[in-house]
Amino acid sequence: MKNLTTLLLSMLFINLVAAQESKIIAHRGAWKNTNAPQNSIASLQEAIKQKVWGSEFDVHMTKDGILVVNHDNDFYGIDIATSTYEQLLAKKHPNGENIATAEEYLKEGLRQKKTKLIYELKTNRLGLEETLKSAELSLALLKRLKTKNKVEIIAFSWDACLKLRSLDKALKIHYLNGDKTPQALKEASLSGFDYNTNTLKKSPNWIKEAQSLGLKTNVWTVNTQDDMEYFIGHKIHYITTDEPELLNTTLHKK
Repeated sequence: MKNLTTLLLSMLFINLVAAQESKIIAHRGAWKNTNAPQNSIASLQEAIKQKVWGSEFDVHMTKDGILVVNHDNDFYGIDIATSTYEQLLAKKHPNGENIATAEEYLKEGLRQKKTKLIYELKTNRLGLEETLKSAELSLALLKRLKTKNKVEIIAFSWDACLKLRSLDKALKIHYLNGDKTPQALKEASLSGFDYNTNTLKKSPNWIKEAQSLGLKTNVWTVNTQDDMEYFIGHKIHYITTDEPELLNTTLHKK
């Protein structure tokens, strides 16, 4: 009986440590050390292979209302907001992939159950109306694909975050811009923040404050070992990085 109690306590301690450990989010998939193009299906697959907690990707809306995955406003020189999806197919990623639609990307990610899909809703350069439209289309897509508990939303647009929350009370939504206090996020019923390194180094107390309010905390984009150790030391929930391999080593070094 004593041995069983000791074993159960050991397992509880291990699970507690694992729960407290900062989790890895691969920024635009795992691309930097894999030669996969950023935001490609290949970079998502590489992130999944590495068993990271989450893989982030960026979503824009085309002129004809198609949600596509790409970081910049243009896809290899073709402006996304003023072009149709068909026009974007004139270019390819270096590995031969077409620009992925958000639906294609999500379907690939949903084939597995380990790695969360961190969906960044990009602010549409044509204005707030288009940004809110892309938010509504995104939510409709997530519901149609039944992505509950598998996808979380991040966005720089405060208005888009509020719009999404008004339409869905359970969706996990995290704010990116860095200009709202943890209390403001709590009052808006958002899930937490995803702020950049400079913001959180200027206000490191926000990490503990947010966590005391029951909010999730994430930092981007952390690519040096010194910064990784800094935020691990502050017990931040998630670290978004272009270097998931280095972060994994840093987290588990003896």
